[in-house]
Amino acid sequence: MKLIDLNRDGGIGANCHFLQIGDLNIVVDSGLNPKETGRVATPDFAPLRGLHIDLIIITHCHLDHIGSLPVLMREHKDAPVVMTTSSRMLIERMMHNSLSVMVRQKEDNAQKEPVLFTHDDVDRLSKRLTGIPYNQAKRFRGRKDEITLVFHPAGHVAGAAAVEIHHKKRQIFITGDVLFENQRTLPGAKFPAGHFDTMIIETTRGNTERPTGKSRVEEVARLITSINDTIQRGGSFLMPVFALGRQQELLSILADARKFGKLVDCPIFAAGLGMDLADYLDEIARKTKHVNFSKNVIKDLKIKPAPRKLNPGEDPQQNAIYIISSGMLVERTPSYTLASGLVGHARNTIGFVGYCDPETPGGELLAAKPGDTFLFKTANVKAKIKARVEKFELSGHADREELLEFAVQATPRSIVLTHGEQSARDWFKQQLALKLPQTTVIDPVPLQPYQV
Repeated sequence: MKLIDLNRDGGIGANCHFLQIGDLNIVVDSGLNPKETGRVATPDFAPLRGLHIDLIIITHCHLDHIGSLPVLMREHKDAPVVMTTSSRMLIERMMHNSLSVMVRQKEDNAQKEPVLFTHDDVDRLSKRLTGIPYNQAKRFRGRKDEITLVFHPAGHVAGAAAVEIHHKKRQIFITGDVLFENQRTLPGAKFPAGHFDTMIIETTRGNTERPTGKSRVEEVARLITSINDTIQRGGSFLMPVFALGRQQELLSILADARKFGKLVDCPIFAAGLGMDLADYLDEIARKTKHVNFSKNVIKDLKIKPAPRKLNPGEDPQQNAIYIISSGMLVERTPSYTLASGLVGHARNTIGFVGYCDPETPGGELLAAKPGDTFLFKTANVKAKIKARVEKFELSGHADREELLEFAVQATPRSIVLTHGEQSARDWFKQQLALKLPQTTVIDPVPLQPYQV
């Protein structure tokens, strides 16, 4: 198998891999880097020029995996695109959102470069998108060769899948983004045990050791305690969230806590794409049973829309819970603006409930110390950190030990590392060298071809 990582910067961003298996040319995911704008935010598709792409596989619908898909589909007009049935129900809405993000970035940054695709492009390309049920084998033919593909539930978010590919006597396994633990709204990953010749594994949490006593159940309890304490001392609690998956899970957690009298009575404000996606997850729950979510939680919690006008550096002083996009406090988002007003007051708390890239404002705020001066650059706000800034281990990604254990039991001939910062990949390289000394471990340099 030939492999090229098309993510220009490596790490986590515009996730995209080119695989040549026999005579089939396959692309896995086509993401968008949230830290960049314009063409540099996309994968580098140059190695694909002049090639016939036989198949595009989508592992799940987060923008770092599907945000540039219309560009790839436009450049390879005949390539079919496959994903799980749940992802098929989500993907058009997520691609339209990807465009909306790019339009906003263009306006904010006065970009001369045109946006990469249009809403009409998304609508026109949709007929090439196909959903395949979990655990159902599907064959795809090239000119001479044939592969069999099976999607396996990967936890993480609704529709997320690992990809098992059989070619002749060879078995290939791509984890995608994976979470083995059950979430409130989604069962954990269910992967097949046993040998695979080649594995491509995510490494997101490779540099994060879960401290003792921080199971998901315990972290949920700690979150509710922190919210109650913040509200009771007259403050507000901001949870920056990812729109797909994390926002709906947090709504369900709060609804359960309130139902059983564990959550203090206070206003709850929510905003962002995640509120729209609640309708989609409700439909997925009813039609596929892949998730456990009902949009009725919005009514049960008496959710209020966040104020349309949030003033940078200003605390709204609502003594409330805010569940707001984006999860990493990306610049020029509602959570970024709100945080700029909350962080300077000791009564408030900003609680992160998912992965934060160290180079995003969320990652930088987590790394800062109480009393440090923090600059919200695009909001033109400089504030001394007086609020509590907390991290709750509710990530949508598997602990590194769980992923390592899965990789080791598969005894692969080769393992390719992906979707992780360099320090995270380095941990996996070190551990795999100890536990699988006969396995070739590849940490691919972007755009460099490898024979795997």
